[in-house]
Amino acid sequence: MPLLKPEQDIWPLNLLDDPSADVPTESALIAEKDPNVADQPAGSSLLELDAPIDTWWALYTLARFEKKLMRQLIDIEVPFYGPTIARRYRSPQGRIRTSIEPLFPNYVFIKGDEMARYKAVSTGSVSRCMPVANSLELVTDLRQIRNLILTDAPLAPELRLEAGQKVRVKTGVFKGFEGIILRRENEVRLLISVRYMGRGASVALDDCQLEAI
Repeated sequence: MPLLKPEQDIWPLNLLDDPSADVPTESALIAEKDPNVADQPAGSSLLELDAPIDTWWALYTLARFEKKLMRQLIDIEVPFYGPTIARRYRSPQGRIRTSIEPLFPNYVFIKGDEMARYKAVSTGSVSRCMPVANSLELVTDLRQIRNLILTDAPLAPELRLEAGQKVRVKTGVFKGFEGIILRRENEVRLLISVRYMGRGASVALDDCQLEAI
C-alpha cells in the first residue's frame, strides 16, 4: 500500500520563517517542491511576519487527536505547528511500512491571542492549554526542528534530554545546526531539542562534521 500524502502539520506555511535571515523562506522552498502551494487562496498559507501577536500556547490533545486538531485549526484559521515525521516499522507479515506520526505525541503549538486560544480549546480536541512563557525560545527551537525535518533525513524521537557537549555542524546538509551530542554504542547523533518540552529529535552524523561551541 503506498504511503498516504502527509497532512499539513503547520499553518500558515511561513509561520516559523525568520524574517531577519538572508536565506530563502520555508514557504518559498516548499512552493518549489509543490507548485500547488502557489495556487492556494491568499491568506490560506501565508502570515504577515510582522504580525503584532507573539503569544504562543502549548495544547495537550486528547489521545490520538493531534491530526484531527490540526485539521480543525486550519478550518478556524488559528496558526499552529505540530511537527510530524515518517516512521518505518515492520508489519506482522514482515513487510516494511511507513507511517506519519507526531514527533511530540499529544502536543500542538498555536500562536495567537486569547480568542485564538478559546477557538482552539472549543474544538473539543484539547485536554489542556498551557501558555508558553518564553515564546522567542520556543520559536527558535521549533524552527530548528522544522528545518531538520525538511532535510528528509531519518530522524529518531528523543523523549528526554541527556547531558553532553553542545556542538555545531560545520559541513554537509546540516551545516549550521546546533544541538547536543549523543553517543550510543558506535553511533554519534546530534540532538535538536525543544527546551520547553525537554524533547527533540536526533540524526546520525560523523565526528568530523561537528565542532564544539
